[in-house]
Amino acid sequence: MTSSADGNLLEVKNLRTYFESEDGIVRAVDDVSFQLKRGETLGIVGESGSGKSVTNLSIIRLVPNPPGKIVSGEVLFNGSDLLLLSNDAIRKIRGRRIAMIFQDPMTSLNPYMKISKQLMEMTQLHLGHSKAQAHDHAIRMLETVGIPDARSRADSYPHEFSGGMRQRVMIAMALSCEPELLIADEPTTALDVTIQAQILELIKKLKHETGTSVILITHDLGVVAGMTDHVIVMYAGKIFEQARTGELFSTPGNPYTKGLLRSVPDPTDEQGKLYQIPGLPPDMAHLKPGCPFAARCDYVQDICRREFPPFVQLNKDHHSLCHFAREVYSESRGTPVQA
Repeated sequence: MTSSADGNLLEVKNLRTYFESEDGIVRAVDDVSFQLKRGETLGIVGESGSGKSVTNLSIIRLVPNPPGKIVSGEVLFNGSDLLLLSNDAIRKIRGRRIAMIFQDPMTSLNPYMKISKQLMEMTQLHLGHSKAQAHDHAIRMLETVGIPDARSRADSYPHEFSGGMRQRVMIAMALSCEPELLIADEPTTALDVTIQAQILELIKKLKHETGTSVILITHDLGVVAGMTDHVIVMYAGKIFEQARTGELFSTPGNPYTKGLLRSVPDPTDEQGKLYQIPGLPPDMAHLKPGCPFAARCDYVQDICRREFPPFVQLNKDHHSLCHFAREVYSESRGTPVQA
C-alpha cells in the first residue's frame, strides 16, 4: 500500500464524462476536480441529475460505453492514474481496494444466488480464500454489519431479507476485502428514517474501525452534516461549491447551496412551510450561455446570463462557482462585503 506524497488517497483532476443522446452531447461531468485524504469522509450532494453518481462511476470506470465516455481528466489513486490502467488491472482494484455501495441493493444483489455465495465470490477472487475460508469470512462480515443469526441467514436469498438487511449485506460485501476507499451512492434512499439512521451509523462506525476513506453521495444535505469532513455541492455536472462541512453549513458561499440548505425541513418552524428552489434543473443537452443556475437564482444579474462564473477561492478550503461568491459568503457571515 502506497500513499501519494501530499497525503491524498484520491485526487480527481479535470474529469469530464459525456453521454451521446438523440438531443445532443450531455456533459454529465464537466471539469470536476477534488481531493480526498486517507481516513477522511467526503460528501457529494446535489439534486438528481447533477452528476454525483456519474462522477463516482467514472472513478472506478463503470460508465456504460456507449453511450457514455470518459473524455478527459485524471483519477489518481495512491498516485496511479486509474484511467490509464488496463481492464484487467482496474478489475483487480474494484472490490479489493475501492468498493462501492449502490443505491438499490435489490438490483445489485443476484436474486438467484444465496447471500453467502455472493459474499464468498469477493474474497475468493480478491484474497485467494478457499471455499471454507470464504464461507467463514462471509459469516463474520454479516455479523459485523449486524445481521442476526448470521450463520443460518447466510444461506438465504436476497428476497428473504428486508430492505435494511439487504443494504447491510451490500455493506458487508463492500468491506469484505478491507478497501482503502468506500463509495456509498445514496445508501439509504429506499429505506425508512429509522433504518436510514442505523445504516449511516454503521458506515460511520466501520469507517472508524478500519480507517477506510469514504465518499458519501446523497441529495440530502442533512445526511452529510454529521458524517463528513468535507462537502462538494454539484449542479449541472459542475462543482458549484466545496468546503469543510462545518463551514459550508454555517457560511455557504453559493446561492445554490443556500437554496439546498433552506430546503432542509426545520422542526422549529411553527408555520411548517417547506422551501423549494424555484424552477427545474437545466436541460443538460442544451445548456444556455452563462451560469447554469441563473434561471433559478435569487442573486442573478445580467453578467450571470452572459458569462460562465469563475471558481472563486473564499478561503484556504472553501471555493464557490459564482460571479457573486464573495457577496454571498459575506452575507452568510453577516459581515459587509469587502472590496
